[in-house]
Amino acid sequence: MKFDLHCHTKEGSLDAKVSVREYANKFMALGYDGFMISDHNSYKGCRAWDKIKADPKYRDFTVIRGIEYDTKDAGHVLIIMPDDLYLNIFRIRGMKCKKLIHLVHAFGGVLGLAHPYGVASSSAMGFKQMDMTLIDQFDFIETFNTCETPESNRKAKALAEKHDLPTLSGSDSHVTDYIGMACTEIQASIRCNNDLIKAIKKREEITAFGVERGETKKAKRKEHWIGILGFRLYNRGIGKLVCPYRKFKHRKLHNHIVQTHI
Repeated sequence: MKFDLHCHTKEGSLDAKVSVREYANKFMALGYDGFMISDHNSYKGCRAWDKIKADPKYRDFTVIRGIEYDTKDAGHVLIIMPDDLYLNIFRIRGMKCKKLIHLVHAFGGVLGLAHPYGVASSSAMGFKQMDMTLIDQFDFIETFNTCETPESNRKAKALAEKHDLPTLSGSDSHVTDYIGMACTEIQASIRCNNDLIKAIKKREEITAFGVERGETKKAKRKEHWIGILGFRLYNRGIGKLVCPYRKFKHRKLHNHIVQTHI
C-alpha cells in the first residue's frame, strides 16, 4: 500500500494551503492508498477528516491521523496514536523528548524523528541538547522528506540503519506542488492508525522513497543563522503567546493523564 506519511492541512497548520478533502482527492487520483495528517501541535486537520470520512467515495481510502510535535530538545517528532485518541497535551509545544517518548508509548502509540538532519531550528541533529541515547527508543525515522536535501535524507537513512529502525517517507507538503513526491510502501493492509502502529512494531516490510523538491530561496533563508535564530524566537514566542504557563500546564496535564489512564 502506498502512503505519504507527512502532510500539513490548512485546517490544522497556519502555513498550509491544502484542505483535507483536497489532499484525499488528489492522492486518490494519483493511486495512493492514503496519507497521514501531521499538523504542527494540532489535531484540527484530523477532526476535519472525521467530519467527512463517512463519504462513500473515501470508503477504500485511509487517512492516518497523526501530529508533528515541537519538542524542547529534539526538534520535530511525528506521532501516531491509536485510533480516535487525541491527547490535549500534544497541543502544547515544548515537552522534553524523554517525557514525550514515555507518554506516547504508555498509550500504545509510536513516534519517530522527522527530518532529523533538516533545518537546524526544527530538526533533532540541530539541537545541542539532543540526547542521542534516546534514538533507540523511537519506533521509526523519517528518512525521506521531499523538502530536504539529498544529503539530509541520506544521513537520515544512515541513522535509521545504524539503529535498526523502520524508515518512513513524507512530502512535508504545505501546498499542492509537493503532493505525490514522497511515497512509503508498506507490505501490509493499512486501514487505520492501529494497523500502521502494528505494522511498524512488527517490522513489516516498509520502503521509503521519493523526489526532493530542490533548493528554494525560502529554504536558504531558513538555513542561514539569522533564519534559525528567528525561527527559534518565533517558536518560543508563539508558545508563550498561546500558552503563557506552558510548563505548569504540561505538568498538570501529564499528572492527570498518569493518574487517570496509565
